[in-house]
Amino acid sequence: YGSKLYTTGVEYDRHSWGRLLWARADYVAEVLPVILLSEPAKLDSYGNPLTKQKQIVPGVGFSPIGIRFLWFDKRRFEPYYTLKGGMLFFPRKVLSPDGSYGDLSMEMGIGLQARLTPRIGLHLGLFNDFHFSDAFIVQRNPGLDVMNSNLGLTYQLGHRPTQ
Repeated sequence: YGSKLYTTGVEYDRHSWGRLLWARADYVAEVLPVILLSEPAKLDSYGNPLTKQKQIVPGVGFSPIGIRFLWFDKRRFEPYYTLKGGMLFFPRKVLSPDGSYGDLSMEMGIGLQARLTPRIGLHLGLFNDFHFSDAFIVQRNPGLDVMNSNLGLTYQLGHRPTQ
């Protein structure tokens, strides 16, 4: 209870799997070099706060497994659904004194991608759920679900894109 998660990262999307569900299916991977977890300074073994004081725990993460469904591709506005899985790492046990240093993560969300130029676009995550927990790797399974929105700048690599 009372925990917040802040992330900054770089996402790589590549059209890899043709079309599925009337959408372009892309492979997605993400690196999160900056993670800040705000959590209560003292927790019991189940993750319940024992104080109102907060502490910030830095971390890193990566999601090498992911898929994005992009509808109306090559148009100015492209709605999408994304699903990613990976791991987060912290220098100390988080969410419980009986937790772990490494946690599994899963993120899913819907959003809209807007083309500003043939190469540059805006990525707006309208509704995302970011979950991480230790998946019972240790005796307790503390976890956190964060509902959020996100904003990003996109740049298309490779051959010159067509408008």
